[in-house]
Amino acid sequence: MKKGRTYRKRHRKQSTAFSSSNVNLSYKNEYIILKKWLKEKGYKNNNLSPAVFSETGRGLMTTKTLQAEELIISLPEKCLLTSNTVLNSYLREYILKWRPPISPVIALCSFLIAEKWFHGKSVWKPYLDLLPETYTCPVYLEQETLNLFPEPLRRKALEQRSLIQDLFASSNQFFSSLQPLFPEDVEIVFNFSAFQWAWCTINTRTVFMKHSQKDCFSREPDIYALAPFLDLLNHNPKAQVNASFNENTKCYEIKTHLGYQKYKEVYISYGPHDNQRLLLEYGFVASDNPHSCVHVSTGKAMARKA
Repeated sequence: MKKGRTYRKRHRKQSTAFSSSNVNLSYKNEYIILKKWLKEKGYKNNNLSPAVFSETGRGLMTTKTLQAEELIISLPEKCLLTSNTVLNSYLREYILKWRPPISPVIALCSFLIAEKWFHGKSVWKPYLDLLPETYTCPVYLEQETLNLFPEPLRRKALEQRSLIQDLFASSNQFFSSLQPLFPEDVEIVFNFSAFQWAWCTINTRTVFMKHSQKDCFSREPDIYALAPFLDLLNHNPKAQVNASFNENTKCYEIKTHLGYQKYKEVYISYGPHDNQRLLLEYGFVASDNPHSCVHVSTGKAMARKA
């Protein structure tokens, strides 16, 4: 049936509104491969498309109107990268015999580093290809840049950098035990740069998913899951969602409490974080953040007053 003038005008207006603010990425080969890979694992996506937005960068937009209380995404357990994934891999025998036990985070870091090194042979290649090569967290910044930060933020950033350095140093012996897996010197594979990348990947991109305690891991909480495609959703402090793993459907599900118009970016909330916390943990700040606060260094102020 031939379309009328009113339809053509409306369609042209919608297309212009979309193209002026967003750039659809779904045609790109790496996203086509990712969606095909996820589909093979049972994921069915009908509503979300990757896009670049003028204010937030890469994110996900809805291709239909989303109603309040509607599921944004439902990602099957098979698509999630967790400590169980690691224990079902070639790292299992090394983790089981290592004492004292490594933490779930170190297990995930080890797996990410190894899989990135194997790259073309990795079954996680479609996901790895879309992960950032670097991050904007303060731990990646030069000291000269950190010196420009306000004292409270600079102190926290240095504490975080020290934490990562200590984790790397304390894990080196375990990394060395993985030498049989690699023809190259293991120190080349598990260098500090690779560890920093893996740690930031986990810190900035995982969703909360509680796992049962395992004897092969230390007593640190096992609460991390990398969620391909889902992790493209950006944070907005005003977003209202419910996110959790559904034991009945065996999917990680996110439900929105707000509606979204077609072709708009869909958001989640990482929690009621101020901009210092967002910058430290995720490498960005949020505009119009209702949780913003000012951190002051009371020591110097009190000293001057005295």
